[in-house]
Amino acid sequence: MHSTLLLVVLGALSFIVEAAPLTRRHNLITLPLTCIHQARDNIHPEILLQQHMNRGHRRLAQIARCKVPTDEELGNKLRKRMRMIADGPSPVAKRYNSYTPSIVPPHISLDLHEEGDEGKERIDESDSNTNASSGNPGFSEAEIKQLLENGVTEGNTPTANDSLALDILGNDVGYTATFEIGNPPRPFRLLMDSGSADMWIPIDGCVSEDGLGSCGNRTFISEDKSSTFNLTNEAWNITYGSGRVSGFKVSDDVNIAGLTLTGHRFGVANNESSNFSGDSAKFDGLVGLALSSISNQDVLTPVEALAKEGLIDEAITSYKISRLFDGLNDGEITFGGLDESKFDTTSLVTIDNLSDGFWIAPLDAVTVDGADLGISSRSVILDTGTTLLIVPVNDANAIHKAIEGAGPDGHGGFVLPCNTNASLALTFGGTAFSIASPDLAFAPIDLNDPTGLCHSGIAGNNRIAHNKWLAGDTFLKSVYFSTNVNKNQLSLAKLT
Repeated sequence: MHSTLLLVVLGALSFIVEAAPLTRRHNLITLPLTCIHQARDNIHPEILLQQHMNRGHRRLAQIARCKVPTDEELGNKLRKRMRMIADGPSPVAKRYNSYTPSIVPPHISLDLHEEGDEGKERIDESDSNTNASSGNPGFSEAEIKQLLENGVTEGNTPTANDSLALDILGNDVGYTATFEIGNPPRPFRLLMDSGSADMWIPIDGCVSEDGLGSCGNRTFISEDKSSTFNLTNEAWNITYGSGRVSGFKVSDDVNIAGLTLTGHRFGVANNESSNFSGDSAKFDGLVGLALSSISNQDVLTPVEALAKEGLIDEAITSYKISRLFDGLNDGEITFGGLDESKFDTTSLVTIDNLSDGFWIAPLDAVTVDGADLGISSRSVILDTGTTLLIVPVNDANAIHKAIEGAGPDGHGGFVLPCNTNASLALTFGGTAFSIASPDLAFAPIDLNDPTGLCHSGIAGNNRIAHNKWLAGDTFLKSVYFSTNVNKNQLSLAKLT
């Protein structure tokens, strides 16, 4: 039984100085960001949590150039969770037994990590203080619905020029925007990923690497579908925390919020791992927006190409990431500048990037409810393509110890009250940026009790150096985040 379930699970794996804001409104494009709801039938919530953790750990190891956890190691983590489900070894796990939906809560994350400190005593539900707060009512019905259903929450029309809406995947699993590619131009829903530097979409004839079929019900490209499509014989491939794709380099016209890159070079995928190729994958491809120095295709990113062609002033990408909890659907991605309507301009700080490939900022301090935890001198990778906040296990223990009612789950993760009102703040460039308390929770342990205990959106990592953090959407939903390739700087600001 365990081996059969593992095969199903493995098949489901996806994946300082103050600066004045830009005031010019031309040569600036904004796109709405859509949040994706990924569904995988018959996957237990504990397994889904472990997938998120595995993806984050693997992603962090790849970025930090450390030894990447093997499939066998990650499989062992999943087996441990499966045994816990079957045996019910903890009060926390037993709470699942009373919940029997027609569809087991499906949720897919966009990264990979290794689990945290297993030597800690797990928290007992009966000993936890829920720390109820009128400011955080716990998980909303909309969030729980998206744990159970497959779908995409469409972003609203952008408020700035040169912008695209960011759509929401699942309950804040990831974010997509729509590019038009080819002639005639056709829309492609693409995942926006600040943690990689390659753009790709699937080509006709794409197959899943498991040999079980095609690359799903998505939008494909080929010479038959675009008169300006040019396929080369140059192969390329990339491995993410959540899966792999391979194919060939191509060129075609790409339209981004009305700005057209003629003959832009990018990649097509003719072979994808199952997390990308399945019908439940709600995005067609991916746009990497780190620096092109780490591009596996050895080409410019779209924002760099826009700047090179003079279509925008500088290779700036700015993100306002929305959350399903708010119901505002106001996520957007802006190219060429910052959308001042989205943030408090007096809070904007600009920091020199610590890397020539990824977006990495120095962390000054960490506080919970204003109390300094003594955590500093960390290097934080800011990655829109990661769901969780992945930190060294000692830091994760310190953070959860400071949150009332929180503690280890006994299996490498942590739990905390779904309706916690704790204020966790990360300080960059002398400014403290608080994570909205609802974002601290990943998913309820019992979907029938959305104000009870939740799995934490913060996971501990015991494989990477003590000073490396990976900040995904758990943190980035609470800030305005901008990157500048020309100056190799990144900016953060408080949202309005």
